[in-house]
Amino acid sequence: MSRPSRTSAELCGQAVRMVAEMPSSDESEYAAIIVVAQRLGIGTAETLRT
Repeated sequence: MSRPSRTSAELCGQAVRMVAEMPSSDESEYAAIIVVAQRLGIGTAETLRT
């Protein structure tokens, strides 16, 4: 069983929308996740990815 998320559902939803709306340039989806995590002040990109 995984532990409960400390990130609110609203923040998660916003992050998902931001990653989906990133322009699809030569960068990978993970690169977009890194940028969004930094913009939202989320600890690491891995936190956002999961």
